[in-house]
Amino acid sequence: MRVLLAEDDAMIGVAVRDRLRGQGFAVDWVQDGRAADAALAGEVYDLLLLDLGLPGREGLTVLKGLRGRGATLPVVILTARDAVDDRVAGLDAGADDYIVK
Repeated sequence: MRVLLAEDDAMIGVAVRDRLRGQGFAVDWVQDGRAADAALAGEVYDLLLLDLGLPGREGLTVLKGLRGRGATLPVVILTARDAVDDRVAGLDAGADDYIVK
């Protein structure tokens, strides 16, 4: 399974990437929203783990663009934003799940 991890925090990114690789996943890690868009345009992934607070382009914008192009790639939002409104916005934008860090 090939995973795109879009996470700007280096400590979290390294930990998630290394754990997933240790479980046999192929993981590409990007640290901003523009890089996430570029990776999604150039590669095929089985899952996107998406932080909302990305520099360059907000994670929700990345998600809306992905869904606007008709992509059905499963997306799990992985974020520190724990407000109910944020959760609703993420799921309404097309995320398949929403996990608070």
